[in-house]
Amino acid sequence: MSVITEGKTLIEAVENAKNELQTESIFYKKEEIKKGGLFKSTVYQVTAISHQELLKEIKDYLKELTSALGLEVQFETSIREDTFTITMFSDNNAILIGKNGQTLKALETLCRAKINMEWNVYVKIILDVENYKEKRVQALERLAIRTAKEVRDTKIPVALENMNSYERRIIHNKLANFKGISSASEGEEPNRHIVIKAE
Repeated sequence: MSVITEGKTLIEAVENAKNELQTESIFYKKEEIKKGGLFKSTVYQVTAISHQELLKEIKDYLKELTSALGLEVQFETSIREDTFTITMFSDNNAILIGKNGQTLKALETLCRAKINMEWNVYVKIILDVENYKEKRVQALERLAIRTAKEVRDTKIPVALENMNSYERRIIHNKLANFKGISSASEGEEPNRHIVIKAE
């Protein structure tokens, strides 16, 4: 549920919206409208929504998307500042995650685009499936260490599989202080990958 409030100043209009929604955490769109007779005064009008309601909008949209994939999904949600985290539990997590998390990333992008289009705000939306991301980070870190040890012993460079920028950053960060080893991203998107070399 959103509300429309007015004020002589933008601050007043926003405060009125907060009072009506009974929360300090809101997103809003503003308009300036002219009111009055001969000496028309500017009135600020805002359309506002609470963080909780926005989270509900994201969740409802996700329900539409996941049911279109033929999945039944349960949601766990949380809000921290302007970050909306939604963990999904489904009857087929593999479809929801996709190869290397591509479906999950696409769902995140669609949700962000919808909110940006409707509210003209950028919100951070983090989607996860039964802690897939946490497990993926751990798996990438293990791969980085295992490969670095192998490269250090053999002195033969190793090219890892193609990864997105987020995954490559995890590898680089893990190897930043690994003695005798360097890591570099090579190739063009979407075929960019990391090469680990002995120094």
